[in-house]
Amino acid sequence: MPLADRFLTVRRDPHSEEVLARGGDPEAHSVLQRAGFVPVVRVHETYHRAPSNLIEDDETRLGIEAVARLRAVGYHVDCDEDFDTDRRPAHDPPLGSVVSHLAARIRQATNTWEAAGVLTELTAAHDGILAALEEVLLATAEFHDGLGDAASPYTARRLRYVADERLRIIRSDLAHTRDALADRNAPHPGRNTCTEEVPATERERSAVCACPPPPRTAPAPPPPPVAAGLRR
Repeated sequence: MPLADRFLTVRRDPHSEEVLARGGDPEAHSVLQRAGFVPVVRVHETYHRAPSNLIEDDETRLGIEAVARLRAVGYHVDCDEDFDTDRRPAHDPPLGSVVSHLAARIRQATNTWEAAGVLTELTAAHDGILAALEEVLLATAEFHDGLGDAASPYTARRLRYVADERLRIIRSDLAHTRDALADRNAPHPGRNTCTEEVPATERERSAVCACPPPPRTAPAPPPPPVAAGLRR
């Protein structure tokens, strides 16, 4: 990770009076969003701003919270005096880290049954992750139904469409993949684990396991000779 990505600024812009956070890597951006900031994506930069319609005291509290959270996980933050704080809140692992751990389990799987077991956590009909995501989408749609402004009914319909159509396709495809892996029930040919057992038929007394020797790599050919220049 570049060292520059560990540095951020949280300041009130002198021209717009907005509280802006600049710098950092994707992890820092997640911290800022959890603190309440809104991402702004530009062609050459992604920065974060305080939400609209906040009073100045609320913006200050937001800036203090962002600085505290960023410093708590090791970022260096240069900030206005109003946002400076010695508080370091506890950093709990986000829910997304639990889901991303499933990817690590699939990368470590040595057979199709193990991979199918991981995908089951996503596709389980009653309490899988995708079923829970559908519940969140529908609850957010219901929330928009009661907001009362002109754009909210459209947002609610869009969320229901995502849940009913887009998410359903993902669930169907992953469920089919999971079932196919479960039916196959075979070891992964490139991920066989070493049992560290020596078979009785092994002739080499120094052998410590039954793994085949690593393939030999052919040495790189020497560079072609440089042709001598013609003498005049």
